[in-house]
Amino acid sequence: MRIFASLLKNANPKIEYYSRFSPSPLSIKQFLDFGEDNACEKTSYMFLRKELPVRLANTMREVNLLPENLLSQPSVKLVQKWYMQSFVDLLDYENRKPEDTVALNDFLELLIEIRNRHNDVVPTMAQGVIDSNTQYFLDRFYTNRISFRMLINQHTLLFGNDTNPAHPKHIGSIDPTCNVAEVVRDAYDTAKMLCEKYYMAAPELKIEEFNMKNPKKPIQAVYVPSHLFHMLFELFKNSMRATVELHENSSEGLPPVKAKVTLGKEDLSVKISDRGGGVPLRKIDRLFNYMYSTAPTPSLEPGTVPLAGFGYGLPISRLYARYFQGDLKLYSMEGVGTDAVIYLKALSSESFERLPVFNKSALRHYKTSPEADDWSNPSKEPRDDTFDSTHN
Repeated sequence: MRIFASLLKNANPKIEYYSRFSPSPLSIKQFLDFGEDNACEKTSYMFLRKELPVRLANTMREVNLLPENLLSQPSVKLVQKWYMQSFVDLLDYENRKPEDTVALNDFLELLIEIRNRHNDVVPTMAQGVIDSNTQYFLDRFYTNRISFRMLINQHTLLFGNDTNPAHPKHIGSIDPTCNVAEVVRDAYDTAKMLCEKYYMAAPELKIEEFNMKNPKKPIQAVYVPSHLFHMLFELFKNSMRATVELHENSSEGLPPVKAKVTLGKEDLSVKISDRGGGVPLRKIDRLFNYMYSTAPTPSLEPGTVPLAGFGYGLPISRLYARYFQGDLKLYSMEGVGTDAVIYLKALSSESFERLPVFNKSALRHYKTSPEADDWSNPSKEPRDDTFDSTHN
């Protein structure tokens, strides 16, 4: 603890300094162009040795604004320690010249070390931050983490040894010709295995494609397949669980889950539709709240993946969609089913990172108490029908 206090004391002026800079958002096209045409390790090094501390400093300033009862949680302290250590490690490269090949190699190894150090940030932070008032903070904190890993992965995949031989055409973690329907199928197959493990059954999948630009060709995108897979896997898990639980005793069997992939002039959209009974309107917004889940909290055994229950899947999936200027929306009809739509930008040049910035507006959000609602607001929960049925 003394070492951490010492780190904090020495690094605080630097954190304040770097947090004065706004992060520099990149588009998927910029990531791609750099990796394809003029991938220069020195250029990447010069950019990252400043950009990574800027992104860390911006989010670290916001962590410090959390209520004291949250900051005192052991899990939050541990995450703070990880971020502080990574920030201090990166400061060693402030003045090391890119012409120094030892510095380049050391930097590459450090990025891998930092990525590994931050692997468990999401579940660790989840243990400590359970107050619904922290939704604003968590959206920004986890978006920063997505962007941080994106930058590190691009550098290590382009200039390190952890290339993926299964995907030689990928530019870092970006697939210039990502077949969207194939990612849909992969996500479905993975979710199906999990569903069958828990329920001994799973609905089938039906896929349709509508390519407005070229009707005879499969839809391709310049995108990060792992991000798309993450979103789709979460949506399929939810659809399958709802479908099986509603129809498991039906003589007609399980209705299929349907996927519709469409490409227009501006949007690339993927809609996942189920017949799982849907949810009432009042619960739709809650589904994007951290720690909210309609499933019972699972007992997590080592080496197992829960089908549902932690309440982080949907909100983080929406952050992945929004990270490159897309979105994720739910449309439900209670008693029938739910449509989940992932919206992505059709053009990689418009797919810029959406990054949180620590500034006066953000600071004001933490300092200001919530105002009273200026609309009449009845009880959130449905009222008991006893009164209606006895007063006809």
